[in-house]
Amino acid sequence: MASTSAAHSHLTEFEIWWRDHYTFLEEKGYKLRSRYSPDWVPSWTNTDKVDIDCEDGLASPHYRLLDARRTRDGARVSLKCINVSRHPYEIEIGRYFCSPSLSEDPANHCVPIYDVLEVPNAEHRVILVMPLLRNATDPYFDTVGEVVDYIHQLFEGLRFMHRHHVAHRDCMQLNILMDGSMFIDAWHPSEQYMSEDLKRPARHRTRTQSPPRYYYIDFGISRKYEASNTNPLEDPIFGGDKDVPEFKEDNFKPRNPFQTDVWYLGHAIQETFLDCYSGAEFLSGLVSDMMHSDPAQRPNMDDVFSRFQVLRQGLSNWKLRSRVAHENDNSLFYLLAHWAHRIQYIVRRIPPTHT
Repeated sequence: MASTSAAHSHLTEFEIWWRDHYTFLEEKGYKLRSRYSPDWVPSWTNTDKVDIDCEDGLASPHYRLLDARRTRDGARVSLKCINVSRHPYEIEIGRYFCSPSLSEDPANHCVPIYDVLEVPNAEHRVILVMPLLRNATDPYFDTVGEVVDYIHQLFEGLRFMHRHHVAHRDCMQLNILMDGSMFIDAWHPSEQYMSEDLKRPARHRTRTQSPPRYYYIDFGISRKYEASNTNPLEDPIFGGDKDVPEFKEDNFKPRNPFQTDVWYLGHAIQETFLDCYSGAEFLSGLVSDMMHSDPAQRPNMDDVFSRFQVLRQGLSNWKLRSRVAHENDNSLFYLLAHWAHRIQYIVRRIPPTHT
């Protein structure tokens, strides 16, 4: 029998931190995968299997994040370890959007925080417990209507934040995730295209059949302002997207973070759809305005949302059901699959949009 010390030689430094908190988290009601148990013996031990083919052979791709199951109901959750001295507002803003008056608002697309755990013997470190979400752009979009639903939720969500005087300040594509509504199979957190047991691709429906809900995550550099402060100014702080034009022009000049948020979201849409899909060109004019090099010339989120509603009202049901094709998804097989789905939606009277 392999020893647990030998097993733990497979863990990275940050995984060892999670392993050392396995019992603490279990006592709090959250169970980590077997890989992080102090008693873990790799499932491929004394077999012909290799680690990357085994569920417990894959490390978490993010050192501060790990998946778990909530023991009281089996719900899959995401654990995020943060340093509150570096990100002093993340908990405050997250809890604000989880307050009873805001959490039930359908326009609220901020990831909910289920729990906040203070890490023992680690000053300033806490673990946030949130739902387990996944990449919002995988699988690929198939129809204009699916793109419209996605954009509607993103515009609605950022407008909601701005109306409550919160600037996200890092609302790039990687900070937009979705729930698992589409998925028949639970997915593996480290290989999201595979089932949780890593035995087959995770089966899923289309976004039209089972529309997902999209969320903004990561409020580590977000800020909340007084309602009376109509033009807050902040020193530039680079998030994940390094291409903000006003920061490149002068990275010492204070800027209005709400205007920068509009650019971030426009750029996310540009990279996701206009650069990679055919059929999404109807977004180009609005996105171009959102990415204006002069922040003062960008529309605010109320204007963005209003203009988008006008755009979508001009799209017929036939257009909403029409195909958007990813540059890596242009084969005859996918075209035929699109038409098979399209006919099915019409026959079953499944609407082309759900927002």
